[in-house]
Amino acid sequence: MSIKPGYIAIIGAGESGIGTAILALKMGWKVFISDLGLIKSEFQEKLNQLGVDWEQGKHDGKRILAADIVVKSPGIPDNTPLITALKNKGVPIISEIEFAGYYCKAKTICITGSNGKTTTSLWTHHILRKAGLNVGLAGNIGHSFAKQVAENDFDHYVLEISSFQLDDMFDFKADIAILMNITPDHLDRYNYEMQNYVDSKFRILQNQTEENWFIYNQDDPIISAEIEKRKLNMKLVPFSIKNEVSFGGFATKENIILNLNKQFNMSIHELALKGKHNTQNALAASLASRILEIRKDIVRESLQDFTNVEHRLEFVAKVNGIEFINDSKATNVNSTWFALESMEKPVVWVVGGIDKGNDYSELTLLVKDKVKAIICLGMENQKIIDAFKGSVDTIVEAKSAAEAVALGYRIAKKEEIVLLSPACSSFDLFENYEDRGNQFKRAVRSL
Repeated sequence: MSIKPGYIAIIGAGESGIGTAILALKMGWKVFISDLGLIKSEFQEKLNQLGVDWEQGKHDGKRILAADIVVKSPGIPDNTPLITALKNKGVPIISEIEFAGYYCKAKTICITGSNGKTTTSLWTHHILRKAGLNVGLAGNIGHSFAKQVAENDFDHYVLEISSFQLDDMFDFKADIAILMNITPDHLDRYNYEMQNYVDSKFRILQNQTEENWFIYNQDDPIISAEIEKRKLNMKLVPFSIKNEVSFGGFATKENIILNLNKQFNMSIHELALKGKHNTQNALAASLASRILEIRKDIVRESLQDFTNVEHRLEFVAKVNGIEFINDSKATNVNSTWFALESMEKPVVWVVGGIDKGNDYSELTLLVKDKVKAIICLGMENQKIIDAFKGSVDTIVEAKSAAEAVALGYRIAKKEEIVLLSPACSSFDLFENYEDRGNQFKRAVRSL
């Protein structure tokens, strides 16, 4: 799509906002950037270098409402007064991904899902780079997509895309779309209506044609039911860890098998990451790679030597026989379910933060089977206490990562695990999930 440059207002001066400003300036837009919070000093310096007009600690509604187009940070809800006013005036509100897409000529592999999208994005990027492709990594991960479009000349992009980003994407099209799973998450942003969240995730398919590809988790009942309801004309590529798939990919107890561009077989025990969820991630990443006709030996090698992202089931240290694992990136129940499911020793579970409408009953059986004690790390813990007081004898509360680690060290015994897997957002006690994970790691290393 071509778009005539005019006056653009950017709401939110984080990584994506600064990247949008860089691309907009290059393409001839007049730029104004506004952040209700404080802008990081390095971003202030960059904006001053660029000569961009900016403000912090407030929103100048008059200047923002005068814009031809607004790019907003995905963290800003649609029901804020400013966004409502923009909608009432008919000012287009889009995401950074959408704006960058106007100027991007590269092929895109776009990955979404309630869980697994970061690992799958990194794994896909790893395979493509290993194959020698000129490929960027952006979206909900890595550097700003807009900044990369402005400053690099990649032939392919792997984009991790959240539901919040998808909500403000309209003309963007994925060449290969990947949908890992759909489980309740961020329902507070969707009026606690699951269908609204499902519809948001399925926006990954918008504008696709019969020339494009849709890789999806056939084992996910919500995805399967939704596909039945929709008329889809792109090429469908399912993957499963439960059933054989004639066109797509599947896993048995011993192997992963791809039936796409000739058959590919590999022992499941050779995968760099263990656990059922990582088998799904490997299937999705390898299917995308084979669609791009990456050689089988490159795919195999890349599935074997991949290293996962920080804060995702990250081994921190073993102290007097007690393992400490940082899974701070697990900000919803389903992600924590996968973490607990993969544990093979008794667990002291550190959980809590800002609840997003969580249904903890999904974890009850796993908690009874795997968890010996719970440490609640949050300001409001009563819902967690009520959910598990019949399943676990020991439930205590902590108000800092250091306190949680000290309690875990006291409660756990040799050959047991202290697992930080919060199932909640971090913003009550921490800046973000990275801050929470880093404080946890620092506390463990100071034991």
